[in-house]
Amino acid sequence: MKKTFQLHVEGKHPDRLLEAIKHEIRKYLKRERRRDLPEGADFWDFDCKFGVTEEAAEVVHLATIIERIDAVVADKGTQFYVELLAKGGVRTPRPAGEQQDMHGLHEDDDLDEIND
Repeated sequence: MKKTFQLHVEGKHPDRLLEAIKHEIRKYLKRERRRDLPEGADFWDFDCKFGVTEEAAEVVHLATIIERIDAVVADKGTQFYVELLAKGGVRTPRPAGEQQDMHGLHEDDDLDEIND
């Protein structure tokens, strides 16, 4: 998906338009994740760019897309550009020294220090 979204469209309420844009982005991600994975891939990863214009777009993490959209709206922006390209990702195992128990603590963390 490579698209420039307009935030002010004649005859549409800006809040409803914003929610429709977010829904379209989430729907695209959900649709891409349903596709069959390429050979050797463990999950769908996404290359993401975001900016006010296509020329000013910068590489961002997928988890920050919605936050950045909200920031453009808060700054009274009129448009923004989103680029989401799906690719197969391969999980890398954690190093042996960073094993976590079921509470999300490292082996060397002291429970008494955390509870204080």
